[in-house]
Amino acid sequence: MSAVVVENMSFKVGQTLTITGVPTADSNNFALNIGNGSDELALHVNPRFNAHGDQRTVVCNSYQGGRWCQELREGSFPFNQGEEFQIKITFTKEEFTILLPDGSEIHFPNRPGAEKYRYLMFEGEVRIRAIEIK
Repeated sequence: MSAVVVENMSFKVGQTLTITGVPTADSNNFALNIGNGSDELALHVNPRFNAHGDQRTVVCNSYQGGRWCQELREGSFPFNQGEEFQIKITFTKEEFTILLPDGSEIHFPNRPGAEKYRYLMFEGEVRIRAIEIK
C-alpha cells in the first residue's frame, strides 16, 4: 500500500479542498486523511469496496491521542473501481462537510476544532490525479 503525503500545505476554514482520483480496478479500499501530522488526523475518509468487514461503505473517523475515535458510516457509496471521482471537502471549527461524487454529503465533527490543517495523506488502492485548495 503506497501513500502520498502532502505536508506544510494550508487548508483553512472557508476554503474548499477538491480531490480527483481513480480507484484501481482491483481496489479494496482507499483513504484520505487531513490533520496536522500522521499522529493527529482530524478527518479520515475511507471508502471501502470490500475491506475490514465492510462492503461498499464510506467510513469516517479521526485519530487522536494515539487511537482511533468513534467511526461514522454513511449511506451513499458513489465510487466504482476504475472510475474517476471527485470529492470536495470544506470545514468549520465545528464540522467537516464532505461532498461525494453523487452530490450527497457527509457531515463529520471537527473533533480537534482547529481552523487550519497542514497535513494531507492518501493511502490504499487509488491514483490521485489532482489536489486543489481554493
